[in-house]
This record gives sequence, structure tokens and C-alpha cells, in this order.
Amino acid sequence: MTVQDSERTNNRYDLPGGFPTPDTAARARDDADFQRAVTAYRFWYPTVSAEGIFNGNREAGIADNEAVGIASTGPLQVGFTLNSDTPYGAAALDLTDGPMVIELPAGPYIGLVDDHHQRWVMDMGIPGPDEGKGGKHLVLPPGYDGDVPGGYHVGRSNSFTVLMAIRALPVGGDIDRALNALREVKVHRLGTTEFLEFVDITDKPLDSTCLRWEDGVQFWEVLHRILDREPVVEEFRPMHGLLAALGIRKGEPFAPDARITAILERAARVGRDQMLVSAFAGTRPDQVAWPDRAWEWVGLVPDNADFETPTGLDLEARDRWFAQAIVASPAMFRRQVGGGSLYWLAARDADGRYLDGGVDYTLTVPQPVPAGLFWSLTVYDAQTRSQVQADQGRAALRSLFELPHDGSDSVTLHVGPNAPAGAEGRWVQTVPGRSWFVYLRIYGPQESAFDGTWRPGDFVRR
Repeated sequence: MTVQDSERTNNRYDLPGGFPTPDTAARARDDADFQRAVTAYRFWYPTVSAEGIFNGNREAGIADNEAVGIASTGPLQVGFTLNSDTPYGAAALDLTDGPMVIELPAGPYIGLVDDHHQRWVMDMGIPGPDEGKGGKHLVLPPGYDGDVPGGYHVGRSNSFTVLMAIRALPVGGDIDRALNALREVKVHRLGTTEFLEFVDITDKPLDSTCLRWEDGVQFWEVLHRILDREPVVEEFRPMHGLLAALGIRKGEPFAPDARITAILERAARVGRDQMLVSAFAGTRPDQVAWPDRAWEWVGLVPDNADFETPTGLDLEARDRWFAQAIVASPAMFRRQVGGGSLYWLAARDADGRYLDGGVDYTLTVPQPVPAGLFWSLTVYDAQTRSQVQADQGRAALRSLFELPHDGSDSVTLHVGPNAPAGAEGRWVQTVPGRSWFVYLRIYGPQESAFDGTWRPGDFVRR
């Protein structure tokens, strides 16, 4: 082995006399561009993921500012950790021509608006300033300096395209009533009464993810199109600088040469995989839900939608969340008795092994679950981070539907490829060869969900 080969093996650069050799210079440039690209990929992932949501609606015929897609979601709708607990309503609102108004009647609604970077703009409904009593919400575009009429709850977006997402709680397990409640929401441009149409896509396939783009040069092409249209967010300027070094600049064509294209493609694969490690193989002590269980907290920055800490952004928590999920709001991460919801993740069994789609498992959940409203367990495919798709056609077990409390001390749930005799109603089917994970959600959590006196069991192979 030559000295140069040894230096390359040790990942050191050759700088005789203090100046780089031509080979070192070329290698260092490639390394620097790759490092920039991986960092940029992880930072901008939520932006491209949001475009996946918009793109899914558009492919389903739900155009921006024309319609709101509503659905009682299931495995047919591919979306990062969507659930079947409550019907969803989602729309891309375009603020280019002025503010948009969202009018919620009084009722059991949970809603939010996020900008194109999945940064929080406003909460609506029960977790918002109207507290479920009904109200008018006004979303202002970037740089808006016009009159703001009174009587509105106001949010200002950093982007022209925003995501409106609203859920209606199915009180008493009545899904049809909840879907109809979504239809009572009115969305229109300020100063007009031309309301957006509501389109039920419950029975239609939908892909609202960025899976098709996330591991190749398409990721960067989509990102360039977004940033070319949207204004620069002041706090994001350093990250725009990383992109500029890679040839992605607002107002300029994106035409990478073969060298940069290869680097960007590799960085997309590596960046995505690093985010999945953050999501499912993290080592932070604060992700542990209970010391003697495999369960983890999903959100690691309580009560903060932008992952801010006193000293900066918690990038690991941000990566972890957006690799698994979509949208962010303070209410989603709030750990408060009686308020919002709690999300726990299980990706491993009681022996520390990842959950396997070819193995049958049981899970014991003590009763009653400390949920002031209801609770659920949803099973997700690890590759799509969306509800498992199996012949059974179901991915969730819910207290409002499959799991009403019968007064017993515990309930045993089943997840695996084979139906358990006599317990088919408490079973979710998985697919051999595909790993999976679950979210356990509690809505309206009570004290024992926090103090450790209640805790679920771990998944056990049967």
C-alpha cells in the first residue's frame, strides 16, 4: 500500500508543505459537498414532505383553494403515521392573492395550519384560542401589510402555500357524524363567500408522502421548485447557503452536472437512512417512556412545534419526528393532564428485537386506559411509515370501536400474520418480510398516564 493509499484509507488529506495535492483537492471538494448535502437534506426534509401532502391531494383531484379532501383514513391512504381514530380534512391553501379564512362552528374539532416547511402557524378548535367554541381564523401571507379586520384569530405564514388540517372527534364512535361535522367548516378568501368544496376520499387510494422522491435527485428537484416560489425565511438563510454551494439557488435554474448529481443522489439515500436511525434507533435518555419498557416518546421537545430549546434547535428531535410523521403544533407535543393527546412508539418487542411482520405477537394493555376521551393502537409499515397494508384491510384497534372497556383488568391485543382463534376482533394483520411499529395514542390523558402508575406491557412473541 502506498502512502497515498494509506492516507486515503485513514480519510486524511495529503497536504505536503501545507498545500493540497490535486487528488486531495478533488476529494476534499467531493467530501465537503456531500457533507453539505446530507445536512441540507435532513434540514429541508419537512419542506419536501409537505409538498408530498399537497401533491397527494392534487393527484386525487383536490386542487389548491378549490377543495378540501376529507376521509376516515385507513390503509388505503398512504401518509406518514396517519391514523383511523378521527376523520381528517386537509387542503393546500394558496395565499398568493391574499389571506384565507377558516370558519369553525362550535364542536369537537382539532385543527392547525402549518406553512410549507411544516412550521406552525396556528391552532384551531379545542387546542386553539377558540377552545372548541367556534371562531373565525385568518391566515395572512408573507409580508402582508393590509388591514386586519377584527373578530378573527390571526396567524401569519412564512410561505404562500400552507397546509390546513382539521380533525373532527367521532363522539360516541359516530364516524358519519364526524365527517358531516367537517363539511360544516367554511374556508374562503377574505372578502368573498365562495367556499371551498369538501370531497370525501375515504374509499379512494391516496399517497400523501414524499416516498417517491426521498432517495434520489428528485428530492432536490422538488425542493428547488418549492424554494423558487416561496420567500426566504430569515432564520433559514444559513441553510440556503448550503444549497447555493450545491447549485440550488432561488431564481436560478437547477442544472447539476454529473459530479453534483451523483453526490446529491448519494446524500439523499444517506440522509434518509440517518433520519430513520434517529426515528427508530435513537439512544437519547429522554425518549424512554418507562424504564422497564420498550416504549418511547415520539415527540422529544414538549410543548414546542419548532423544536426550539434555550440554546438552539433540537435537530435530532426534529429528524425523529419528521421521519415518522407530518405536521407540527404545540398541542401535539403537550404533556398535560386532560389536554391534547399523548403518543408513544414501540418498534421492538420485550426482548429488544425489532417487530417482525412474519411473527405473531400479543400486547397486554391494563384497563381502564387513562384516557378522558379515547385511546387507540395503530400499526405502521416501517418502510412506508404508513398504516400496514394486508389482506385484512385494517391497521388500528380503537376504544371507540373495536375495544370498548368491558370492566376487565386488562385487554390482550394481537398483531401478526395469523389470526388468533377467538380473538379476531382484537387483531391487526401484518405481512411477512415487512417490519412494523406502532403508535399508542391517548386522547385527554389522565394523571396515571404521566406518573407511571399505568403503563402498557411490551410486545411478546407467541
